[in-house]
Amino acid sequence: MIMNHRRWIGPTLLLLTVAASGVGLAAWKIGSIQAGAAASANQPEPMEAVAFAVARAVEHHHSATSIGTVLALRSITLKNELAGTVSQVRIVPGQTVEAGAVLVALDVSVEEADLRAQQAQAVLAKTVLDRRRALTQDQAAAQEEVDRARADLDVAQAQIARTKALIARKTIRAPFRARVGLADVHPGQYLNEGTQLTTLQGIDEAVHIDFAVPQHVAFGLRPGGTVEVFTGAPSPLAATITAIDARIDPVTRNTMVRAKIEHSAAVPAPGAAVRIKVPVGAPRPAIAIPVNALRKGPGGDQVFVIESGGDNKQRAHVRQVESGAMLGDDIMVHSGLAAGELVAASGAFKLRDGVLVVAAGEPAQPPQPDRVLSQQ
Repeated sequence: MIMNHRRWIGPTLLLLTVAASGVGLAAWKIGSIQAGAAASANQPEPMEAVAFAVARAVEHHHSATSIGTVLALRSITLKNELAGTVSQVRIVPGQTVEAGAVLVALDVSVEEADLRAQQAQAVLAKTVLDRRRALTQDQAAAQEEVDRARADLDVAQAQIARTKALIARKTIRAPFRARVGLADVHPGQYLNEGTQLTTLQGIDEAVHIDFAVPQHVAFGLRPGGTVEVFTGAPSPLAATITAIDARIDPVTRNTMVRAKIEHSAAVPAPGAAVRIKVPVGAPRPAIAIPVNALRKGPGGDQVFVIESGGDNKQRAHVRQVESGAMLGDDIMVHSGLAAGELVAASGAFKLRDGVLVVAAGEPAQPPQPDRVLSQQ
């Protein structure tokens, strides 16, 4: 019996030792957890630094874009009406010429000789007519002779006028103030009728812009309306619509529109391409926020709105919105957001609903409410 009791003493002591160690370890763990919880309770709540932006009320105007061509108000291709040999060339490419300036003169020596002969014939016809009239008064000549002499004078004068017209047509002049294009005409060169001499682009304070728009856009345009012309200058130019083509192209379903730019030195030379922004429909109210304030996901578009709670601390709260077009660094919001509300912009990607936030910069000031934005 004594041997059996001794056999159980060792395991019993071992079990008691293990149990005591477990109880001590559990007590230590519980104490550590309680100490950690107490330390966490004393630590401040995490806070994220983000840039704030103010939601701005704007008028959003949908628009279409087209490529237009700059046209001078007056532009011609200069050609000779009559064949002949070039005697003078006063064409200087790129030079500005005034209306009536001689550009090319053809040889008119034959016409000038004919003119002198015709003028002499006219003088003779005038002398004969005067003599016949004097004889008629003395009843020494018949009225028929006077009429024939008058007809001879009229024919001579008509021939003079015809020859002068031929001489004038062989002298090519600038019909208006213009800039001269490239030319390849030289003295002594024989020109057939209708040979192209050069081009003339009128120099005016205004230019035309021709561009094509889809038929549904053309239906909303009217003469007197305005479009924006982008020429590469820092700011666009305003152009007034002057005419809309009566036809719609059956292939492209586009309509040609002509606009006019007044008093601008920033317009490129005739023939240059420019970008046109054409308004479509009436403007509608919208809210503009920075592009980086919007988060897109399977659940829709969201923004983090910055609101102050009862503890006077600013927190970010998720809000569903309906977004629209993007214009530069802004995006249009049509519902879910009001003008003047603060939203998280730069740094919004690291936020979660209800987190404390602090401004990383000053909030932007809202623009004037009558500002109009347009979208392509």
